[in-house]
Formats: sequence, C-alpha cells, structure tokens
Amino acid sequence: MKFQVNRHVKKIAAGALAAAAVLTVGFAANAAYADSKQDDKILDNIYIGEVAVGGMSGEEARQAVDSYVQDVQKTKFTLRVNDKKITATAKQLGVTWENTGVVDEAVMIGKSGSLITRYKDKKDLEHEPKTLDISFDTDEAKIQSFLSKNKNKVNQKAEDGGLIRENGAFTITGGKEGIAVNVEKSAQEIASYLANDWKLEAAELELAADVVQPRGSKEELSKVKDVLGTFSTNYSSSSAGRAMNVSNGCGLINGALLYPGDEFSVYEAVSPFDAEHGYALAGSYENGTVVETYGGGICQVSTTLYNAVIKAELAVTERFPHSMIVNYVNPSMDAAIAGTYKDLKFKNSTDAPVYIEGITGGGIITFNIYGQETRPDDREVIFESEIISENHPATQIQGSASHNVGYVSVQQSAHVGKSAKLWKIVKEGGVEKSREEFNNSNYRASPKIIVVGTNTASAEARAYIQNAIASQNEGAIYAAAQTAASIAARPVQPEVPEENPEGENPDAQPEENKPDKNDKDKGDKKEETGKKEEPVKKEEPKEDSKQESTAGKEEPKEEARPKEENKVQEKDSQAAVKKKQTQAETSADSEQAENEEESQD
Repeated sequence: MKFQVNRHVKKIAAGALAAAAVLTVGFAANAAYADSKQDDKILDNIYIGEVAVGGMSGEEARQAVDSYVQDVQKTKFTLRVNDKKITATAKQLGVTWENTGVVDEAVMIGKSGSLITRYKDKKDLEHEPKTLDISFDTDEAKIQSFLSKNKNKVNQKAEDGGLIRENGAFTITGGKEGIAVNVEKSAQEIASYLANDWKLEAAELELAADVVQPRGSKEELSKVKDVLGTFSTNYSSSSAGRAMNVSNGCGLINGALLYPGDEFSVYEAVSPFDAEHGYALAGSYENGTVVETYGGGICQVSTTLYNAVIKAELAVTERFPHSMIVNYVNPSMDAAIAGTYKDLKFKNSTDAPVYIEGITGGGIITFNIYGQETRPDDREVIFESEIISENHPATQIQGSASHNVGYVSVQQSAHVGKSAKLWKIVKEGGVEKSREEFNNSNYRASPKIIVVGTNTASAEARAYIQNAIASQNEGAIYAAAQTAASIAARPVQPEVPEENPEGENPDAQPEENKPDKNDKDKGDKKEETGKKEEPVKKEEPKEDSKQESTAGKEEPKEEARPKEENKVQEKDSQAAVKKKQTQAETSADSEQAENEEESQD
C-alpha cells in the first residue's frame, strides 16, 4: 500500500512538474509573442520631454520630438545694450537637439533585460509615467556669428573730435564716447545661460559691451596747423551748370577730416549726381564724344584735389586718367571720376590728422591739405609732366540731310591722343635728390567733326556739296558750302517744249518758215537755257585741324565752349538769309570706359 501510495505520490509529483513546465513554456511563448508584436511600438505612459510617445513607433516618436524641438528653437531672446535691443531665436543662437538617441531608449523600455526586469518595467508604467529628458546643445561659434552680423544695431558709435576752419583759424569740436558689443564675451555668457539656466522660455539678456573712446583729443587735433599741399585750377570759362557742379562738389569735400590710416573716396563724398543733390546738367565724356549729364565738371574737382594730395605726399590708392585729354592740367596730372569703377582714393599716411579745405570763387577752385609738417624745411616736391607720344586725328567732314546746303557747323572739337608720364622730383637745399616715375596715362584721340548741310531741291547743288564733302578738305568746305547755296538759290528756268519732227504736226509751218538751225542747234540751246553745267571741283589734299603749341591750347576748354559754326549768306535775290547759329560745345572732362558713360567731368 505504501508503495502504491508512494508510487501514487511520485506520479502526482511528476504530473505537477510536467504541468509547471508546460505553463512556463507557454508563458514564455506568450511573452515572446507579445514582445514581438510590441517591438516597434513604445509602451504607454512614456514621455520624451513633454511629448507623450506611448503607442508610437520609433520613427513616429522621432518626428514628434523633432517637431517639439523646432518649436523650442523658435523661442525668442531679447539681447540688450542699454536702451538698444536686438532679437534672436534659440536656433539663431545655435540651440540644437543633442541626445537624439533618447527615442531608441524609449522604444526599448519593457523590452530589454530579464523577464523579471521587463515585467517590473511594465508594472511601473501602470502606476506612474516615465519621462526621458531631452538634452539641448548650443554652438558658441554660431552665437558669435550672429552677434558679429547684428552688433551695429546696438552699438553706439563714438563721435570723433572735429575741426572747423573759419576766418583762417581752426576750432576744435569735442567728441562723444561710444559703446561696442564685446562679441566674444557676450557669446560665452549666452552659451553658459543656455546650458545651465534656460527654462526653455523667452528671456532678455544683457550683452557685454565696451566703452569706445572717440578719436581726436584736443592735443591730437592741435597738431593740424601746417599746409602740406595746395593746388588750384581755373574754371572761369565753364557754363553756369558746370560752374555750379564744381562749386557743389568742392563744398561736399570741404571740411573732411582724416585720422591716421583713414581712406578718402571722392566718389563717395560727392555722389549721387542729380538735381536733388545740387547738380546741374553739363558736359561729360562718353565714348569719345561730349554729352550732357548731371554733375558734369566734377572731374575738375577730383583733379584739383589729386594734385594737392600728391604735393602733401599722402598715399594715393586709386586714380584713373580721363579717356581724352583735358586742358586745365597737364597730361598725367588729372584724376577722373566715373561711377564706381573710376574713383580717386587716398589715405592719410601721416601720424597726425589731416584736414581738407576746399574753396571756390572767381572761377578758381583750390584745395589745401592741412596737417603736421614733419618734412625738412628745405625739401621741395615737384611734379613734371612728360608727353611720350601724340596722335593727331584727321578732321571728319560729315554730310547731313537735316540741314540745308550752306550750313556748316563744328559738332566736336579735336582731341589729340597722347601718352604721358608724371615724374616726381624731390629736391633738398635746391639739389635734386630723386626722380621717379609717379604715374603714366594714355588718352584717346578724338577727331574734329564738321557737319555740312546737304538738303536741297537742286540736284546740281547737292552733287556739288557732296563732292566737296568727299574731298574731306576742311579749308575748302566753307567756300564749297557758299557756292552750293548760291547754286541752290538760282531761279528755276521754264522748260522749252520740244518741237515735233516734220510731218507729224498738222499745224507745222511751211518749210521756208522753219528756223534755219538744225535739231542739234536746238538741243544745244535748250541745254544752255535749262541747266548750267556742273563745275568740276579739284580735290584738295586733306588737312589736319590746327594744333597749338601747348597742351592747354590744343584742346577745347573744359566746359561749354562755343561751337564754330558758319552759315553762308546767300547773295542771290531769291536766297534766304540765314541767321548764324551758335551751338555750345561742352568739353567737360569726364569720361566713359568702353560702352558706358565715363563720368561727370
């Protein structure tokens, strides 16, 4: 019985163990199946930061958290220096999501570790949520970049001390301190705040800033008392518009103060060129011709200043010659202004401030450069112009059907093409110490252009003047125009009708009453009464336009110079007496590079 019991007990024990094994295997199988179904889903009640990611796949959770991060990056910061402010977003300050791996961590909660660990994780989630933190990082270099680009919005520029010259004396004006953002220090402080104190909310931060002392103490400005260089040019022959432009440009430069190392741009000082800024229409060079533009004459301002600057021996950093020669300075002593591509720039290369005084009056423009003279008293600086070569263009005579025969007008005066050098000569005690090439310049040739009228109803007069134009003989064109006008003024002779041959006219006179002369004689008589034989004009050799011996006389004046225009007065009784016309020829001195207008001259 006992065996049986014992046997029975053994059977019961064996059955219990087998059942437990089956249950264990079944539980494990069910757990493994459940886990496999949940591998791509985050368990409920899990948060990443403030984002509830329970029930989401890893990719869905990543997108949700990224959207949250983008919202955080839009948080605005007010960055202040005293009463001036700029606004920046967290993203502009380099805030980024650092621990992007937190999504994978959320996915694995309740799915990693032992069965007991997983079971415990799930049970914990039933009682309270689990929150995983989001970590943000910031890039200090991006903060510095943002501050560097925007610092001028909060900086307070120091006002340098200045000089006013009145009645031959200088008056010093006081300066004012400025404030400038300390970019490096401010970036460090912002980065520290974001890393340690930021609550993911908008905030206002004070930027680190430095006090900027103004330039120009009374001691420094008191050094400005010596004339370092001076130069004058004459514009008395200019038109009213050009004279106005010279005066206006000079006034815009007058009073400029350059501290050591400062660069001065004439174009920036005198532009823009329009009526609103005090400029009038006057001549300027364009593609070898003269056109009317606002600011014509400004090149004489820059040229006069250029010569004062080089006498002061300041450092010239940019200078261009005109496209064609000008007459108010010698070749290679000019300085053209043409938009932003031709400018006169120079630096204050001395150790003291430099003051520019500009004066106009009586048709004279003068620039004086004041500073501290440190050169020896017996030092003399001389600039000499040397012409290397010349190109004298031939006169061009052009016909124009817009004008009647007899009209002759000089449309453009000749400009001699030249190649020149400027030499800088330094003397001490009257003895030459150095001679060096300072610059070189090339000027294009431009022909004298004479326009001759060709409009007439007379074929003979038209042919006559066209032959004269074809000869390109300037010396003969005026007489030819007068002759053509006289031919055109002749009265038109009535045409004699041609008689019919004998036998064709029923009303013909008897043979004995017919004229004795034959048909050939009749034809000759008709020729003589109908049209005078066109004179044959001998072609004369081409003559160049007259050139004076000096550069100043070779070229037209820098501003409006009357065009030479001759109108032949017709003496015949039926000829109209035409009034002599005068057209202003402006040869102001600006120029144009290639197909663009060069400048206001």
